Amino acid sequence: MSGDRKVDFLVAGVQKGGTSALFDYLRELPDIQMPAVKEAHFFDEEQAVDWSNPDYSAYHALFAADDRLRGEATPIYLYWPNALERIAGYHPAMKIILLFRDPIQRAWSHWKMEYAKRKETEPFTWCIREGRERVATGDPAAPGHHRIFSYVERGFYGAQVERLFALFPREQCLLLRSEELQHDPETTIGAVCRFLGVSPPASTAPRTVHAAREITYPSQLEGKDRALLAGLYRKDLARFETLSGLPTDAWTRNWP
Repeated sequence: MSGDRKVDFLVAGVQKGGTSALFDYLRELPDIQMPAVKEAHFFDEEQAVDWSNPDYSAYHALFAADDRLRGEATPIYLYWPNALERIAGYHPAMKIILLFRDPIQRAWSHWKMEYAKRKETEPFTWCIREGRERVATGDPAAPGHHRIFSYVERGFYGAQVERLFALFPREQCLLLRSEELQHDPETTIGAVCRFLGVSPPASTAPRTVHAAREITYPSQLEGKDRALLAGLYRKDLARFETLSGLPTDAWTRNWP
């Protein structure tokens, strides 16, 4: 098998949307191979890859030279500028799988993760207000984006999916809600397997991967924070629902 055979599919988002569980489910399937470690972080690499003339050999070295379908899961790809464009340049026929979660809950879970890792020291209520300035002045290689502090920004799904569909045909993209994977994994994994053209497992038991660490957090998700985020997301989420065809009322029915 040629060492330069392309990767067939990506789990490209969203962070804190169930991608770790999906990665675990998929790597157990005999017709699929995933890298040993989740998140290859190839297409969002800003230093080690010359994107004017990219060398894919290190990326392909993550995979064995056999006939199994190749896939990897790096949830920042949907959000990070130029990542989707680089993927399209690498493999226009790439299949893209995306899991989406209530963007308010996603932001809260994201903050808890970074706080538990000690990459964040500020309370949530500050982070989604004044703290957004850190994103605006974040990575010089990706102006207006930040790998850690993008609690609010990663939740603008409508804008991100619009960019996705400008680069990839709709039929190459499978968009799912993370709640479906959590509560009905057998149906969801079956849909993923049909999309990829592989046999589903005989059974699929629910699992939780990378749940929030049990520590004392200095914040709670307060009503004022939910109201702020709902106001920021509502218009974009309507755009997301139109583009994706995914109903979002299960998320928004309890919004302020």
